Parts: sequence; C-alpha cells; structure tokens
Amino acid sequence: MTSNTLSRRDFSVRLASFFSMLGLAGCSTAAGSGGPPRTSRLPGRDEISHTAEAIHQEVVFNASRQRVYEALTDTTQFDKVVHLSEAGMSMGNRATQISRDVGGTFSLFGGHIVGRHIEMAPNERLVQAWREISWPPGIYSIVKFELAEQGAQAKLVFDHTGFPEGAAKHLAIGWKANYWEPLRRYLGQVSG
Repeated sequence: MTSNTLSRRDFSVRLASFFSMLGLAGCSTAAGSGGPPRTSRLPGRDEISHTAEAIHQEVVFNASRQRVYEALTDTTQFDKVVHLSEAGMSMGNRATQISRDVGGTFSLFGGHIVGRHIEMAPNERLVQAWREISWPPGIYSIVKFELAEQGAQAKLVFDHTGFPEGAAKHLAIGWKANYWEPLRRYLGQVSG
C-alpha cells in the first residue's frame, strides 16, 4: 500500500471520526424501537428522521400469483375477501371499489380504507398510496405487495411504510386479520 492510498478500514475510521466531530455519531436507533424518532439538527438545516416505523410480513398462499393478484385488484373478488374478514362483519354493506388502472383509486372495507394505485405489475407487484380515513387529511402511507412463485404456491412479501407514528402494532394485526387470513379462506374456496 502506498502512502496515497487509503484502505477501506482507514477510510471508515476517518469517516467515523469526522461524523463524531460533527456530533452525528449515535443519532440513530433500530427501526420500530417504539420510541420517538431520533433526529439530528445541523445549523441552518431541517430536522431529519433517522428512524421510522415499518411493517414487513411474508405470507404463503396455496394459489398462483395470478389468483392472489386478482383477489387484491378485482372489486368482486376483494369484496368476497372483505366479507370473510373480521372487519367485514362491522363495515356494513358499502361496496368495495377498486380501479384496475395505475393511478386509479380504491375504497375498501366500507370506505374505511382508501387510496390510489401507484404501480401495478400484474401477478408480480402492486404498490399503493394507502390510508385509513381516520388519519389526518392528506396523510397517505405506502404499501407494497410483491408476489413470487414458491413451487405451486405464491409467496407474498408485504411492506408498509409512512403511516402515522404509533400505528404499527394496530396495522400489523389488521393486515393479518383482515387481509391474509380471509384471503387464505377465499382462495381455498375458489377453484383454481
């Protein structure tokens, strides 16, 4: 090694020392730690959050990716899923509405969940701007459904970010009770 070349270790040590001098060392915590978001503030700069709550769930269904995708994006099919969920019993008979187009809107669970499709890759991926109507106006989170083949089954990898602080536990339970379990029951009832 020549005197003009830094090893990765030397670079990392110098970078850490530089951040320590700026007072930025130790500003972050693990995501979802339950505490308030940690922030750092530099003179003349806005505060930047170093943590955020997020939900990551993986679910396997005894169905093809196409059947899972269609159940999530077809009004008639998703309405049947809703009626198999815990929330379906309490949401009344307000109809499910789901656009089949990118940029189109959806209204689920009697209008309790609303949003817009950001990306639709049939049988592979669905990304939505998603909100509960009880949230403050203009607050939308991002949900992403990724579908992969797993033998004769479909594996759904789900991520939910950008929701109001403190809502993670409630939402994580809701996804299981109102989406995954009734979707399993629905797909088990539908012939393949």
